[in-house]
Amino acid sequence: MTPTLSDLTRTFARIGFLSFGGPAAQIALMHRVILDEKRWVSEPDYLRALSFCMLLPGPEAMQLATWIGWRLHGVTGGLIAGGLFVLPGAAIVLALTMVYATFGDVPFIAALFTGVQAAVIAIVIEALIRVSRRALKSAEAYVIAIAAFAALYLFDAPFPLVILTAAIWGFLRTPAVARDPLAPAPPAALARSVKAAVVWLVIWLAPLAALVLLAPGRLAEIGIFFSKLAVLTFGGAYAVLAWMAQEVVEDKGWLTLTQMMDGLGLAETTPGPLILVNQFVGFLAADQVGGLGFGVLGALVALWMTFIPSFLFIFTGAPFIDRLTHMPRLSGALAAITAAVVGVIANLSLWFALHVLFASVPEVALGPLQMALPDPTTLRPLPALIAIAAGLALLWRHWPLLWVLALSAAASACASLL
Repeated sequence: MTPTLSDLTRTFARIGFLSFGGPAAQIALMHRVILDEKRWVSEPDYLRALSFCMLLPGPEAMQLATWIGWRLHGVTGGLIAGGLFVLPGAAIVLALTMVYATFGDVPFIAALFTGVQAAVIAIVIEALIRVSRRALKSAEAYVIAIAAFAALYLFDAPFPLVILTAAIWGFLRTPAVARDPLAPAPPAALARSVKAAVVWLVIWLAPLAALVLLAPGRLAEIGIFFSKLAVLTFGGAYAVLAWMAQEVVEDKGWLTLTQMMDGLGLAETTPGPLILVNQFVGFLAADQVGGLGFGVLGALVALWMTFIPSFLFIFTGAPFIDRLTHMPRLSGALAAITAAVVGVIANLSLWFALHVLFASVPEVALGPLQMALPDPTTLRPLPALIAIAAGLALLWRHWPLLWVLALSAAASACASLL
């Protein structure tokens, strides 16, 4: 049964407001609503589309929503479904970011976010365990993950180089024999796909070109940074967070590490993709030089550069899902990237933990090695206790994420009052 556009709009508006818990929970929510309740899409088609979205950079749950809308009502349906998947969370994150930028220096508010930062350590470790179970199914996958971690933590290798190397390795290691022979793609379908690619590339990059040419400065810098990030976000938001955090904190100086951790906690507690943390980063980077109004513009630039590519990928590639998911070398590249992502998230977990739990984490160079080693005398007891408690609640007791974050913030605030 094909729904009307109004039915599609109402359904994805509801999904947009209920999409808490990261991509796994969001994909499960769409499966329950779209397949089990509405029966708008078949199970095999849904799984093929999910496999395709996992091949792409960017938020796979939002891309899957866009594909569902496209499948049911073409480009209009894709825009409605994908847009409503993101916009409720984006509006909430923007409102909370404005509150944070205005009142974040109040000691009580700062204490609340100290608890959130400690809980984020447990959240990232939980993500590491979840991704490891899915990705590490062979000795080679373990080797790739360990090599990725060592390259990032011990040798300070660039994140894009790590992902590219893993992709090339997986591509070359996989036989190039197609699983099943497929008929050539119709020329008309190819022409429509090329047209969609050109149109959406212009929609995505024309505003960036205008910023660079007409208003060079912080907004243009934000646009360039997040346009690069949009094509590197393989394996989910956690995979790219360490690189993004190091870039915006250490290299660009747009945020402090404390603000970056607060932004991640904020994105975890709101509906929508976790990569909405980009909007938080864009806001604070622009607010730093131009105040709240300029911050809103920075958030909108980050939002545009992050999510418009998902429409580009889906509207260009969706007609060829069967063909792409039958290409073994592409799947091999994805499998190697997914294994490398385990090492990337492990590096992120360690990097966050060290900087939250210790007041001093100097960089130490030992020949070709360059690593962060904390000063053990600067251990911060309260965040350490909260991180341990949050880890036990999440990993052992399996408490809901929102409860863990709320209790962690409350514990830190109460300790500060005492």
